[in-house]
Amino acid sequence: MGQNCMPDELRTLFLFEKLSGEQLQTLCDNGHIATFEAGPVVVEGEPATCFYVLLDGELVMSKRSGGVDVETTRTSQRGVYCGAWSAYIPNEEQVYQASVRVTKPSRFFVLDAEAFAEFMKSEFPMAVHLLEGHMVGGRRQSQILGQRQKLLALGTITAGLTHQLNNPAAATARAVADLREGVGKMRHKLSMLADGKFSPEALRTLVRIQDEVAEQVAKSKVQELSALETSDREDQVGDWLEDHGIASAWDYAPTFVEAGLDVDWLERIEASIDSVDCSATLQSAIGWLKYTIDTELRMNEIADASERISGLLAGAKKYSQMDRAEYQVANVHELLHSTLKTLFGDKVGADKPIKLVKEWDKSIPEIACYPGGLNEVWDVIINNAIQAMKGRGTLTIRTARQGDDRIRVEICDDGPGIPEEIIDRIFTAFFTTKPFGEGDGLGLDLARRIIVEKHQGDIRVESEPGNTRFIILLPLVASAPVAVTPGELSTAAE
Repeated sequence: MGQNCMPDELRTLFLFEKLSGEQLQTLCDNGHIATFEAGPVVVEGEPATCFYVLLDGELVMSKRSGGVDVETTRTSQRGVYCGAWSAYIPNEEQVYQASVRVTKPSRFFVLDAEAFAEFMKSEFPMAVHLLEGHMVGGRRQSQILGQRQKLLALGTITAGLTHQLNNPAAATARAVADLREGVGKMRHKLSMLADGKFSPEALRTLVRIQDEVAEQVAKSKVQELSALETSDREDQVGDWLEDHGIASAWDYAPTFVEAGLDVDWLERIEASIDSVDCSATLQSAIGWLKYTIDTELRMNEIADASERISGLLAGAKKYSQMDRAEYQVANVHELLHSTLKTLFGDKVGADKPIKLVKEWDKSIPEIACYPGGLNEVWDVIINNAIQAMKGRGTLTIRTARQGDDRIRVEICDDGPGIPEEIIDRIFTAFFTTKPFGEGDGLGLDLARRIIVEKHQGDIRVESEPGNTRFIILLPLVASAPVAVTPGELSTAAE
């Protein structure tokens, strides 16, 4: 049941204290005082029909997230407002942006949304225009910044992928050139058949040895030697070849060792040739095998480079999520791996300037999330860590369960740390400690918005010299993002 309001009571509220007596009377003529018992006042998503100002009592504001209501504000301050606060903004969908309930009997000044809009337009036309411009401009700015971030992300992917593809592409070109030269030399070796240096039995033996050598070359990829072991074996093989009168012995030795051959292999080859055909010279047999080995090694290089290119393209595809829906179930470890491999493969790894330590809890489940957004977060934080360590140090990435409904991701570096006086500002848009022209201060703000606003998670940082940790908490199921409209609830302190 509505009660008449008194201009003098409205004047005691910070929202109306500067209004004239005539303006206050207009509000009272169009509005009324209503008392609400403990329970709901407005429900998020329903048509916004009224503007509410708290006179006394206590209200609680909440927004839906992940299918549940999350409390955002609880206050007893007189004058706080809610409901159809933006009714005077044209072309805006007028629905309640949050739910409001009261915890005890509470009195409100209630004004019909249309009457509130008319009052604002007639009494404060300039303010209405400014607020409208602020909201439209804010949306436009968000769109521009969002587009710029996408372009920056695309540029990062392109630059990183181009750099990564350069090495395997160059290796393929070199291997093809060497292979072409080797095949040409092997054709000349066929002249030995015409010269009768090898009997059919000797040729069959040589072909069998070639097959065995090809198999050994494949095994040598798995059985890698240390630098010292490689050097010692090259000396042994070179000495054996030289002792047996093989021309270019020390040119052959590195190739044979790379193929996994040792002195025992060479003696087997010698015994096989001598046992079937004394006219077949060891020099010719060794030369023939040398070209066979070169061919196998070059083909392996081409295969490895092709596999590397395919892996990079697959990683880039997964990183950008070009072949997937924006919102989906994903494995966080796969997302982290694709980011590391695609963008930081030349900087981070066991044999790279930045040592990578992975402490991953493989038992954590897949999560419903926005994979492209999370990849942007990993990119920003890992890149900042590498820059903080000046390109050398240890990057540690940990994952774990956090309670029953969240997972925890930590990205740590052993750089100098973040100064205490700025650590509270690093998630602020446009704040950067980088030299002019090297950073726009939007990266961590973007990461915060992706984690907090898009995934309803949390991101924070803990830092001391030698140990900086970015801690990200993600729900197992992220809901669709809910637009947060500024000004839904305002207080004098604001």
